[in-house]
Amino acid sequence: MQQKRTWKQVDGVLLLDKPQGMSSNDALQKARRLFSAAKGGHTGTLDPMATGLLPLCFGEATKFSADLLDADKTYEAQVLLGSTTDTGDREGQVTGSWPVTCSEAEVRALLPRFTGEIQQIPPMYSALKRDGRPLYELARKGQEVERQPRAVTIHSLELLSCPLPGFTLRVTCSKGTYIRVLAEDMGRALGCGAHLTGLRRTRVGPLNLEGAATLAELEAGGEEGRAAFLKPVDSLLASLPAVELQLAEMERFSHGNPVAAPEGMGAAARVYGAGRLLGLGQLKADGLLWPKRLIANAA
Repeated sequence: MQQKRTWKQVDGVLLLDKPQGMSSNDALQKARRLFSAAKGGHTGTLDPMATGLLPLCFGEATKFSADLLDADKTYEAQVLLGSTTDTGDREGQVTGSWPVTCSEAEVRALLPRFTGEIQQIPPMYSALKRDGRPLYELARKGQEVERQPRAVTIHSLELLSCPLPGFTLRVTCSKGTYIRVLAEDMGRALGCGAHLTGLRRTRVGPLNLEGAATLAELEAGGEEGRAAFLKPVDSLLASLPAVELQLAEMERFSHGNPVAAPEGMGAAARVYGAGRLLGLGQLKADGLLWPKRLIANAA
């Protein structure tokens, strides 16, 4: 008879190197079971085809996971010229083929055109919803609906290698950027079509693959080995300045009240008291530092 699992209060951040062929939610649930974590969430999905950095939040860290949804991200993308697919990647059905006559110089010359703020039409094979239904459900039924272009920002675009008819890019971009669409649009501009054959995410906001764990490493490490991969809750807030409060201010802040903001601070800060994280503070128009999110043991 299978023993009933005992879920535990686990607070922290796991940098997971997601394997290919697994959904982000499946990866989350598998890691959550390994830690027996009572509560968990991820910070933005990766397609099953994609590998790489998937920050997972357990316990109190889930309160700050939404902040990473808005963070810039970096990917390494493998693009194949000469054919298009219905999904924009190698898992779809080929919809057209063309000869590849462009040179590496032409690919390189195209990069500035796709750097900065650009317009993208979201793909049908996406989780965006129309009348409450994900677009991919309609796409699987052969239906296509009109989608409005959306502005996204490509902060940098670097050609890592170019063994034509393929090439590899490093892309640093804003939230909401579809790398599949970028590959398709570049192929269209080169006159030969293109689709994505590989995608690896290497950075999300201040977090990168350094110190990330694979599921295989977590399974093999045992409870003690797994715990070594767990980062503190405030690692999600590492890009923000730190503010340390004295006891009286700490009590006020922990009970949802504002405190005086340090001179020259930005719009937000990670706030500490007695050497522990209290939560996320936000500077408001009144010049005070207000609690935006508090962790449970802050009060």
